[in-house]
Amino acid sequence: MGADMEWPVCLDEYQKLVNRMNTPRVVLDNNVCDTATLIKVDSAWKDGVLLEAVQVLADLNLSVKKAYFSSDGSWFMDVFHVTDEQGRKLTDESIRSYIEQTLVAGTHAKADCCNGVVVLELAGDDRPGLLSEVLAVLEDQKCDVVEANMWTHNGRVASLIHVKDEGLPTSPMEDPWKLQSIEGRLRNVLAVDGTRVRCAARLAAGAASMAATHADRRLHQMFLADSDCERALSADIESPPPSVSVQRWVDRGYSAVSVQCRDRPKLLFDVVCTLTDMDYVVFHGTIDTDGDRAHQEFYIRHVDGSPIRSEAERQRVIRCLQAAVQRRTSEGVRLELSAADERGLLTGLTRSLRENGLSVARAKVSAKGGATHGVFYVTDASGHPADAGAVEAARQRVGPGSLSLAEPRRASAPAPRKATNWSGPWEDGGGVAGLSYLGSLVRRNLYNLGLIKSCS
Repeated sequence: MGADMEWPVCLDEYQKLVNRMNTPRVVLDNNVCDTATLIKVDSAWKDGVLLEAVQVLADLNLSVKKAYFSSDGSWFMDVFHVTDEQGRKLTDESIRSYIEQTLVAGTHAKADCCNGVVVLELAGDDRPGLLSEVLAVLEDQKCDVVEANMWTHNGRVASLIHVKDEGLPTSPMEDPWKLQSIEGRLRNVLAVDGTRVRCAARLAAGAASMAATHADRRLHQMFLADSDCERALSADIESPPPSVSVQRWVDRGYSAVSVQCRDRPKLLFDVVCTLTDMDYVVFHGTIDTDGDRAHQEFYIRHVDGSPIRSEAERQRVIRCLQAAVQRRTSEGVRLELSAADERGLLTGLTRSLRENGLSVARAKVSAKGGATHGVFYVTDASGHPADAGAVEAARQRVGPGSLSLAEPRRASAPAPRKATNWSGPWEDGGGVAGLSYLGSLVRRNLYNLGLIKSCS
């Protein structure tokens, strides 16, 4: 009888041990590397575990200078060398605490929008002045913009706009007739000459619903569903596409993906997000930067456990990853908005841009606490660099104190780094070179995960 009474206690202690073993372990260290903060994450493997970690870093606008990640059975290990937006180590204790708590919890949903917010998803052919027309419709429908994200790529546009009824703490837009009216008018704006469009409105029933899908990830998903990577690139695009190669390694059952391009914030997120949404799992990988160049390598399998199986699939992975990198790459002039939130502010700003012959290539706007902040990348109507006089005229009309000008970083692209020596671009097996490289990769990952002495 005594043994029977102790058995539930033993089970409870065992469950506590299992829970402790599976809880992610997060370490931040500023002493390992002279130039970056080391973040180590050990956690039980689950779908999307790498994307979760990378998304936390991306949301904080941290730059990943080096990274190593490896999955061994049911366990996943990550190492990131990161800096803040100024290229410095992380010294703000609130940021460090947030990273630790968020990665341990395994979720970082942040949403402070009130009930009654409607999320509008818009996709269609891009054209000058489109954002201005969309915002004019929303103003006419007495909708306040809470948050807006818009990207353009390959002549297509995708946008997420969060709106609520003007001046009301809770929205009567639960009325399906009003939602249908908004959708109908926006479809008319998007549909020109019978082009393919997408317009959907959904009611966000609170913070949890709002945060269900990360905004940037949802934009990637919309473009992926829209097959923007299949459209012919404009001959006017100045920057060469990123270098992406895919080789298969049948002996080990992996496909090796290499991405080389100019480094920028959130590059790792964009690549990992796309691989995840294409139903690939990253088992091993390494990230390295050299000056303004980034080199990323991933060893992946499809969710069914198979590597990439055909030349057509390989080419699609290459095109989708090139598109994922390019969507966030903006060649336009960067305009930063900071002003008191007032009726018609965004409509007037975008109208001024349109009337001065400027087109919005990418935008991100947030209105909270009585203030509106946003970033707009603008070009001329043909996608070429914007005329300085036109930009200044638009600024003067909006108010130069509210709309400031900042040139984006533009760096020349040096010759791509030499690729890994494989037996061929699409050879069975991958040869001894593949085995040697992966063995070196895993040893380096384990070394960095346990006994890191430098980040060189």
